[in-house]
Amino acid sequence: MSFFDKLHTSISQNNSLLFVGLDPNPEMMPEDFQSQDIITGLWDWLQFIIQETADFVCAYKPTLRFYEVLGIPGLELLDKTLAAIPPHIPIILDAKHGDLNTSTIFARTVFAQWGVDAVTLSPYMGQDNVAPFLVYPDKTVFILCCTSNPGAEFLQQYPHQESPLYLQVVKESKNWGTPEQLALEVGTTNPEILAQIRQVAPERIIMARSIWAEGGNLTQLLEVGLNDNGDGLLIPVPQDILAKQNLSAEIQSLRQEINQVRDRVILDGSTCPVWLPDIFAVNKHPLHDLILQLYDIDCIMFGNFVQASGAVFPYYIDLRKIISNPQVFNQVLSAYEEVLKNLSFDRLAGIPYGSLPTATGLALRLNCPMIFPRKEVKAHGTRRIIEGNFQPGETVAVIDDILISGKSVMEGAKKLESAGLNVHDIVVFIDHEQGVKDKLLENGYHGHAILTLSEITTVLHQAGRINDDQFSAFNAE
Repeated sequence: MSFFDKLHTSISQNNSLLFVGLDPNPEMMPEDFQSQDIITGLWDWLQFIIQETADFVCAYKPTLRFYEVLGIPGLELLDKTLAAIPPHIPIILDAKHGDLNTSTIFARTVFAQWGVDAVTLSPYMGQDNVAPFLVYPDKTVFILCCTSNPGAEFLQQYPHQESPLYLQVVKESKNWGTPEQLALEVGTTNPEILAQIRQVAPERIIMARSIWAEGGNLTQLLEVGLNDNGDGLLIPVPQDILAKQNLSAEIQSLRQEINQVRDRVILDGSTCPVWLPDIFAVNKHPLHDLILQLYDIDCIMFGNFVQASGAVFPYYIDLRKIISNPQVFNQVLSAYEEVLKNLSFDRLAGIPYGSLPTATGLALRLNCPMIFPRKEVKAHGTRRIIEGNFQPGETVAVIDDILISGKSVMEGAKKLESAGLNVHDIVVFIDHEQGVKDKLLENGYHGHAILTLSEITTVLHQAGRINDDQFSAFNAE
């Protein structure tokens, strides 16, 4: 079972968003467990915590550094502690790993050898550091995006409060993995900070930290941090509670306090937002409503946008947002299916990174195995160009989101072919036109597009979503 499924099962069974830090800190150890052998005392205390909390929490979070500073006996204690945690409750290893050179072997150690379900990582080495952890399909990484440490405030708020660094970390890290693969760690007592992060990442699990520090307001933090389903936010058990003899009773009381706020949030959000058409059109485009929805959720925007190539376009398209809107995502997958059902292929291949969620959804729908060519070849580990299992000679249908120049999708197709695979068809959601399909054909590929930009702008103009000037600006391109 994946971390994501395991966590939600645990939340449901124990009716709890609480997680417990299993940290062998001698300074916090109660007197009842202190003995001449510090390791024995810590082990007895950790066992007590697990026994008292297993029915009332959704996850455990051992902090690796507390075990490491105890030397070899500490690592042996970690091994015993991990084994003592009930197998149905997920384990989040707090490691804050940020060393690129050891990320691959560390990922293998914590996931394959130690069997933990998730790990915390530092974002400042970028996606290169995170990628080795994302290749484990049932595991999750938590990216540290904000800390409550006063000494970090200047760095985290840089360059200014309107666009702080911690929000940039959230926005960038969302592009590294799906909501099931990548979650966030947020340390704050400030509801405004948590609200900002929740607004930017409504679909992500947030592991809250430091909320019990002076100045924290549990109710406000819950109200802004929980999603409409009353979850998506993991709450730490205060460290001082773990030293109390009546730990079980304290945990249950805290759980009740949190669930009262959860129930109110669920009630307030019980009306699910559903998009409904606001105009009536005669002889409308088959995907008329989907086009309007994409515009309404800002997947399609008009203005002056600088592209990666340096060119300035009068529009910008960002299909990565569809994964946060199940209603739209489902329609997008259905549109792809209509094209794919007429093609012949053995496997699907998504082009990193934008189309990977779509390719994954299609693989599940069509019961078809999926692979993907790496955007960059690893300089360590297996150094594989293609991720996933396949046999040379098989035919692959390539999935991408947007066809602009055709360069990236053809590079991906060439990587697949270099591994002995056959590529005949490339299916994209939006074609920018400009003769790119002809370019694909010249290179031996048949291009298929769900929509073209001219179709999109025509529908938006007829529906009054864009004005005459915006429509003219596009046609002048």
